[in-house]
Amino acid sequence: MGASGGGHYLRVYAIGEYLIYSPMRTAGTGRFSQYPPIPMIYLKEEVSNLPDQGLAGLKTALQTALELEHATIPPYLYALYSLQPGFNQRVVEMLRSVVLEEMLHMSLCCNLLNAIGGAPVLNAPDFLPVYPGPLPGAVAGVEVPLAPISNTLIKEVFMEIEEPENPLSLPLVPGPLTIGQFYGKIKRQLEQLSHGADIFTGDPGRQLTVGWSGNELIAVRDLNTALQAIETIVEQGEGTTTSPFDGTGELAHYYLFESIYKGYEYLPPTDPSRPADIGAPICLDRAGIRNLITNPTPTQYQGTPAEPLNLAFNRTYTELLEALHATFNGQPTRIFGSIGMMRQLRTEAEDLAQVRLADGTYAGPTFTCVA
Repeated sequence: MGASGGGHYLRVYAIGEYLIYSPMRTAGTGRFSQYPPIPMIYLKEEVSNLPDQGLAGLKTALQTALELEHATIPPYLYALYSLQPGFNQRVVEMLRSVVLEEMLHMSLCCNLLNAIGGAPVLNAPDFLPVYPGPLPGAVAGVEVPLAPISNTLIKEVFMEIEEPENPLSLPLVPGPLTIGQFYGKIKRQLEQLSHGADIFTGDPGRQLTVGWSGNELIAVRDLNTALQAIETIVEQGEGTTTSPFDGTGELAHYYLFESIYKGYEYLPPTDPSRPADIGAPICLDRAGIRNLITNPTPTQYQGTPAEPLNLAFNRTYTELLEALHATFNGQPTRIFGSIGMMRQLRTEAEDLAQVRLADGTYAGPTFTCVA
């Protein structure tokens, strides 16, 4: 992939009680020689190289990380909105927890950026990506859609977004980085720039300490807290290098999605030699999934009852991003209004989902920025 060509990998991963050793895809082709092709998200080479470009490059890398974390939220929310009230309650809880943790990851990226004297940008017109499309900074490969929940969406998109890096999954030649490797590079550059210099010169008053779920955020004030913030982001998405659970014992996003896909809970192991125990079944009841339109656009809603409802949703989402921008740029109390806006979005998405379209599908939000 890219001018640097492909790299061969070895992956070690767990299925049930077994450790499976298998060759990973070749980075240049995106497929195995003897296994079915599975796309993986790689970042563009110019993005992968950002952390190497001194403090200025590190700031740009953290802004890119912020945009990456945010870009996952609309697809996750859209899948959540496709679940009818009263059905699939366990899946609803799981998706909601992932969204809240992605909001936490956004907040930690902002804290990191503020700590080194940067200024997070959350209200630029292009901060909200176009769907379907690649994640910000990513090469073509996984097209991230707005779509109702399905096993295909979970397997081919959500699990690819959160796919873990194993320390044994090392490329033999340089090439584009995965998201996990990108965070690893940011971590190493923070360590290097901190040797003999104080790079944590940002205003401490711009550190947000109130989390989305009521938990405290890590205030980034030095190298140790910066590394803790990065560890939290990576572990909540991918798990630790030895467990599908993060450092607090919660199931990491990748394995949470995998458990929905496979149809059973993963539980902390009673036997430490196993990565996890198998728990209760998870049934994705299709009767409780709304047939929302896939990848809607405002143009498709013109002249229909969905048009004003979609505009109201998009206006609220734009106001949410404006409030978050203000929160991390000197007005921390704006975070409390943001939490209320998240609840309002759910109500507005419910209103949209009542509108039946001409093709028999139902309306969903377009997540379009409103000027």
